[in-house]
Amino acid sequence: MALDQSFVGRSYPPTAPYEVGREKIREFAEAIGDANPVFTDTEAAKALGYPDVIAPPTFVFAITFKAAGQVIADPQLGLDYSRVVHGDQKFAYSRPVRAGDRLAVTSTIEAIKSLAGNDILDIRGEVHDEAGEHVVTAWTKLVARAAEEA
Repeated sequence: MALDQSFVGRSYPPTAPYEVGREKIREFAEAIGDANPVFTDTEAAKALGYPDVIAPPTFVFAITFKAAGQVIADPQLGLDYSRVVHGDQKFAYSRPVRAGDRLAVTSTIEAIKSLAGNDILDIRGEVHDEAGEHVVTAWTKLVARAAEEA
């Protein structure tokens, strides 16, 4: 059954702030194999004008996808998560994520489409720091595969 189009534009409450730590940034950079010292060395980051280490661009996926969980778990939406695959991800930054940031995410359903029996759900996550300044917008595309016929 196709997802309800009336959910397009629905926003969910902001998440509790997530505090970005140096160690989490370092672990993430190591996990993705990026040895750029700006991710692990405070002095290297300061030499480039940052107040502390910055996070690799895809670091915010962890917090924006967790925030999208509010959408995924909405029983009124009726998304069958057992059939979901991650379709796409993109980011638009106002500034890099830095160690010490406290970030909150507001998720909004931006689009719902049906294609060949699959439901395609676009979720926009607006990430702001504790001062309310925009840091990054993340778009997550989820595809709920059509049920297999018996």
